[in-house]
Amino acid sequence: MFPYIKIFNKTITSYTILVIIGILLVGFLCIRRCKKYNINDNNMIIFLLIASIGMIIGGHLLYGIVNYKLIIDLITNINKITSFSMLLNDLHIIFGGSVFYGGLIGGLIAGFIYAKIKKINIKLYCFVITPFIPLFHFFGRIGCFLYGCCYGIESKIGFIYTNSPIEIANGVTRFPVQLLEALLNLCIFIFLLIIQNKNKCKNNILAVYLLLYSFIRFFLEFLRGDFYRGFLFGLSTSQFISIIIFIASFIYLIISKKKE
Repeated sequence: MFPYIKIFNKTITSYTILVIIGILLVGFLCIRRCKKYNINDNNMIIFLLIASIGMIIGGHLLYGIVNYKLIIDLITNINKITSFSMLLNDLHIIFGGSVFYGGLIGGLIAGFIYAKIKKINIKLYCFVITPFIPLFHFFGRIGCFLYGCCYGIESKIGFIYTNSPIEIANGVTRFPVQLLEALLNLCIFIFLLIIQNKNKCKNNILAVYLLLYSFIRFFLEFLRGDFYRGFLFGLSTSQFISIIIFIASFIYLIISKKKE
């Protein structure tokens, strides 16, 4: 595919470019909705920036946790580190990747903390922003497909990577699970946008999104071929997280419905 793109003589990963496009588009659309829901534009911009920082930190942190064996190996052999640059290189290997669930959780935590400090209506902000989370994820998964990460299992139908930076992804026909997930995220986006335009689920639209995505993600994991992300009892890390999020969201929606 196209793992790298040159812009002004600078080589940038296609994934990075798609993520930036997703962030800018989502930010623009959220700000456009501020007037409709009587939200201050500047407050929304700051909220999104804080959530984005949390997303970046959370995504890399969970990636490192999943690769805990590398962390243990680094600590065990810390005496072999002879320079600061060598340490940075090892840390880049451990925390260099990103996990969506880590980014999602990190972004939510950062956003909730900021809302608590500034005493803003977090439910209203969630109502405005939530439909655009899967839209951002749509661009992210397209970026994954172009770059060659998050690749699918070997399949009779699909695409053959020849120049993916992840060598194990190359040379065989792989199911385009990134494109399937992108499509499903687009469907969730449209569904949530319809709910938002009808002013439905004002207090629990985030739970609706988490319920839908965790359900989809659990089954998509069976089509993933990048097995280095961590497995336990035959299920991937993301599947365990999906189960927890699905159950928590389901219970929250039931409780919320009873209160109403």
